Amino acid sequence: MTYTLHDPIDDSGTLPRRPSWIAVGGSEGADGTPFFSGASLGHMHLVMGHWAVPHALWRGRLAVRAAAAVSGFIGRTERMAEVRDELHLTRPGDLHGPAGALGQAWARLVTRPLTVAHLAPCCGLAPETVAEALDAGTGDPVARGAAVLRHVLMQHPRREAAALMLADVALAQSLRWSRVVPLLALGLARRDVRDARAEACHRAVVKAVVQADRDARDLAMKAAYLRAVAGQLRGKQADAAVGMFLTRDAVAPWELTHLMSPRAARRLCERLIDLGAVREMTGRDTYRIYGL
Repeated sequence: MTYTLHDPIDDSGTLPRRPSWIAVGGSEGADGTPFFSGASLGHMHLVMGHWAVPHALWRGRLAVRAAAAVSGFIGRTERMAEVRDELHLTRPGDLHGPAGALGQAWARLVTRPLTVAHLAPCCGLAPETVAEALDAGTGDPVARGAAVLRHVLMQHPRREAAALMLADVALAQSLRWSRVVPLLALGLARRDVRDARAEACHRAVVKAVVQADRDARDLAMKAAYLRAVAGQLRGKQADAAVGMFLTRDAVAPWELTHLMSPRAARRLCERLIDLGAVREMTGRDTYRIYGL
């Protein structure tokens, strides 16, 4: 007789709940911070393997959050709304502003394989510099991320964004994830970036996992609802349009015009709002952006 190991993740579309005690490790002065960060990363591993999570969309949402957070480290004040505007209202070939450049870099980073050739263009560093930085990290996954962060900032003191990107790359590589999930960039306070102490990075992971888990749950629920109502949409390209909403943090109507006319794209977005499947993310009457 053959027995199959029980996999609780496949029992339902409900994501495994993050134990509430994990968040204790994100507080200042908490004892056993590495233990809490390890438990947080273990939970992230479950989230990343769960079929109900729209993973590309989830990573895209976290990429926009990371870009907004990192903008503060380099003396800017862009919020997620400004990052989205630059990403989705700038036409191909147009120059991005600082917010758009950060958003584009993070958006690319979370979609690419964890190889130097793919990562270097996102970070804006030479491939040999990226390889050297990633080789500099040692220790457990979080300690390795902290070491990479320190190394890059020692060599390039004004490249905080690139340093945080490579720190999250090192974390993902150590955990054998296939793609980057922005955690250190999301969780580190500005005062902790320069020192890049391992303890601060452990706290950052715990803090970031709370937000990442919240986003995963929210997007899993919304993606399930969008799939459920997609059959009510008319048009030959409706399925392809729905696929874009399921894989991107946000979509502007003009980004759908390779599938349909501009008027049809706007009508589709308004129909999805009427169905409660997407939301308008700007609060404006014009130049609108939609997403889950």
